[in-house]
Amino acid sequence: MTSTRRDSGRLAAAALSGVVAVGAGLAVGEGTAVLVSPDSSPYFAVGSAVVDHTPTAVREWAISTFGTGDKPVLFLGMAAVMVLIAAGCGVAERFRPPAGSVAVGLFAIVGVLAALDRPGSRWTFAIPSVFAGIAAILVLRILVGMLRSPSTGATSDTDATPDTDEPEGVGRRFVLTAAGIAGLAVVVGVVGRRMLADTARTIADRAGVTLPTPRSPAPPVPASANLEVPGATPFVTSNADFYRIDTALQVPNLTTSDWSLRIHGMVDTEIRIGWDDLLAMPMTERFVTLTCVSNEIGGDLIGNARWLGVPMKTLLDRVGVRPGADMLLSTSSDGWTSGTPVSVVTDGRDALLAIGMNGQPLPVEHGYPVRQVIPGLYGYVSATKWVVDWELTRFADAKAYWTTRGWSALGPIKLSSRIDRPRSRSSHRRGEVVIAGTAWAQHTGIAAVEVRVDDGSWEPAELAGDYSDDTWRQWRFSWDAQPGDHRVYCRATDKSGKRQIEDRTSPVPDGATGLDSRAYTIT
Repeated sequence: MTSTRRDSGRLAAAALSGVVAVGAGLAVGEGTAVLVSPDSSPYFAVGSAVVDHTPTAVREWAISTFGTGDKPVLFLGMAAVMVLIAAGCGVAERFRPPAGSVAVGLFAIVGVLAALDRPGSRWTFAIPSVFAGIAAILVLRILVGMLRSPSTGATSDTDATPDTDEPEGVGRRFVLTAAGIAGLAVVVGVVGRRMLADTARTIADRAGVTLPTPRSPAPPVPASANLEVPGATPFVTSNADFYRIDTALQVPNLTTSDWSLRIHGMVDTEIRIGWDDLLAMPMTERFVTLTCVSNEIGGDLIGNARWLGVPMKTLLDRVGVRPGADMLLSTSSDGWTSGTPVSVVTDGRDALLAIGMNGQPLPVEHGYPVRQVIPGLYGYVSATKWVVDWELTRFADAKAYWTTRGWSALGPIKLSSRIDRPRSRSSHRRGEVVIAGTAWAQHTGIAAVEVRVDDGSWEPAELAGDYSDDTWRQWRFSWDAQPGDHRVYCRATDKSGKRQIEDRTSPVPDGATGLDSRAYTIT
């Protein structure tokens, strides 16, 4: 029994050595990245590489399963995997040296490659991962060496009995050393992460922004645009509730003094504008509904907000777009790219280089200080956040982030509708049950919504007031519900007479189709 306990203690101590060592290495990497670049952080460089190279099917599963919580889940998953790998490295170093050190070194190389793969990387981006690997190997060898030291009471795998007041197979000196290194790693890692984030500077900058008065304000929202149905989706989505889907594991911390937009490529005159230049231009304010291409039928990756900004066409007119240029390739400060048809920016729709959202400066996670808002296109081909570069080019000559991964190049938003209340699989008493939802056909507009119960006929729903073709529209349906289990469906028709596609398809490669439905039990 004593031998078994001693062996278990040694195994646990070896695993702990690996976890503490890798944790210390990551802390050193975070601290070193403060001096190099936030994008050189080993943890976030590897995380970003995971996002960039995740197969489309896996990415869609993550978004459909976790929604806007996909990034916290990724972080937790990465942490869990790293703990397991680190524990394995400790055990390997204890019983098959130097296998654990070699494994740690290999993972440091992965960090180097991931950091060097970040947009705008330099050779110095490799330094944090190199230092992290060196620190992790040193700590691992020190701790595992203490497990082999006679002073720990564990001189071999077959003999040596530890002092009775110490853990089985583990000496007090090892415990104190491991705890001290772990505590120091936590402090260094937290301080480094706070310094890397630099959110206080960006928050203070945002707090000092006063939005200009728009020359063309958004028309007021009539009371009729909001149906008074408890639980129905409001016409305006608050900033806090607006969905967020992007590839940025670290939200870029740009200030207005940091920001500028370079416009180049197939233009008559290349220019670069700064924040003050942008604020001096006439502003337009409009309500626009944005939708993510990953939104499943019935999903919530959609929102409607009041945006303030400069018409993008104004800037294209200033630089002069040359004949043949059919793509506006926009780039975020973190290197993400989006390809937008020039035609939709110049056809008169309210495509905005936006600085405001619902009467406030853009939230940091929604693109502060400047982002794009273009009605009628899914976000992956239009809604670039933290935008810093426009290149006028051709679709034949360039591809953007998601089009290189198999998504459609154009991305017009598909006509769709959704049941918002009551929740699916809920029970209700017989009689009137009010079904309510939303429908959207951005830049075309909703003309009608119909509802069907089970295999019955389609019946018209009541529509809320029509605000604009670029926003969603609420609807409601009063159902004389009879006892039993039922399924309720909805479908929309746009103003061109096109009816919603009923065949269900996945979001890949250009948006989901199908009818939303809810199951109810009537008693």
